[in-house]
Amino acid sequence: MVALFMGRTSSSVDKDEATIHKMFLVVVILKLNKRLTARRNLHKMVAEKYDKAVPEKKEELKKIAQQIVAPGRGILAADESTATIGKRLKDINVENTEENRKAYRQLLFTAAKDTIGQHISGVILFHETLYQKAEDGTPFVELLKQRGILPGIKVDKGVVPLFGTDDECTTQGLDDLQARCIQYKKDGCQFAKWRCVLKIKKDCPSKLAILENANVLARYASICQSARIVPIVEPEILPDGDHDLARCQQVTEEVLAAVYKALSDHHVYLEGTLLKPNMVTPGQSCPKKASPQEIAAATVTALLRTVPPAVPGITFLSGGQSEEEASVNLDAINKFPANKPWALTFSYGRALQASVLRAWGGKKEQIAAGQEELLKRAKANGLASQGNYAAGSIVSKAANASLYANSESALGKYAGGVTGAAGDAALFVANHARREDPHQADITENPTVEVDRDAILNLWSPSRYFRTWNTNSPKMQFLTYGQLPTVLYTSVDMLVFNSISN
Repeated sequence: MVALFMGRTSSSVDKDEATIHKMFLVVVILKLNKRLTARRNLHKMVAEKYDKAVPEKKEELKKIAQQIVAPGRGILAADESTATIGKRLKDINVENTEENRKAYRQLLFTAAKDTIGQHISGVILFHETLYQKAEDGTPFVELLKQRGILPGIKVDKGVVPLFGTDDECTTQGLDDLQARCIQYKKDGCQFAKWRCVLKIKKDCPSKLAILENANVLARYASICQSARIVPIVEPEILPDGDHDLARCQQVTEEVLAAVYKALSDHHVYLEGTLLKPNMVTPGQSCPKKASPQEIAAATVTALLRTVPPAVPGITFLSGGQSEEEASVNLDAINKFPANKPWALTFSYGRALQASVLRAWGGKKEQIAAGQEELLKRAKANGLASQGNYAAGSIVSKAANASLYANSESALGKYAGGVTGAAGDAALFVANHARREDPHQADITENPTVEVDRDAILNLWSPSRYFRTWNTNSPKMQFLTYGQLPTVLYTSVDMLVFNSISN
């Protein structure tokens, strides 16, 4: 957007000189408009060239994404790292060994062959799990395919500190991502997940953290699509803190807007992507709790303001909610009266597995009981994804147990450590102060000439390039020709002005 700095006409400039100035400005603007038009056309040509590339790849991505968010179906997130699944097993007094991890995943993937696929469309796997086999030698990937379930894969390599911020982070794993995605596709994976994490605190998330994580997600998404893998984009805003519902909605909108700007900049094919966001909820320490209807209203409003309708579906994470809360809130979101252009379903980990783990308890004779609990929660969330779930109608062993873990548990360990944010004060900031232009004070003292606003608009049609208008006058004010800016082109919609000295 062009920044036009204001000033006032000097009384010493006579009419003839003012006329010359006006004519000079008109010529400059005509030339500038010509340059802008040429660059916009060039950008359009590049975009059209990209848009027409490999239509069969785009069709494949679109088909996979639509299959994942088919009515009444959602995702089982079974991509816990070795350390994270170890915490789950420890809770039921089971040792964290490869044998026990495989036994538990086998329980999940051999459940209800004829019915589980009615509610689960995809399973996100961890690298270790992707290459494991059941006791009879059947690969886990094949077990999923037999049930009509698409295999997916977690491809990020965990969060790392974002230095220069207040304990914020970014996610690593881009360096060899394309090679890994190509191999994962050969090994049967149809979609992938990459998780970025942001925190709400007094001055967080920072602009740096938002932009960094948005660009990381966009790079990941474009790389996945190059390998014919559908990327699930996950910008998770942690529930730690005492912020209220409005603050969470504000941050969610800001983060999602940045994410979709980055996806657009990286030419990501939105029809071949899915979004995995948090629901908009108050912080875990907020004294004022929100009803499912309030959560639904805030969540849908945030999504309508930021997520393009080209995105096929939104697969919510449970974010520490209990199994029942996750189902009830998803149901309320789908019942919310609004024109929702995307499928709204689930991609739950703990909210699908807490009862399973409790029923199984690491005992072989309890495998069937664990599988029954999985089917219960899968059915509950399948109904919720269509707005057909009645609260409390499906009872499971851990339905109302809190699944919240503070940020240290949620983030996992990484170099430099993590300071838990759950106990930090997170103040709601209703308005962000605008930063004043540092050049404004210097320029307003300089003499300027005035040019008729309507004449300029007729010459320079894309009025969106004007940032500043003098609303108290029917005329626009420009710098004198001695102070006219040179235009340094940086992108189609951004121009940087440097003032020329007299």
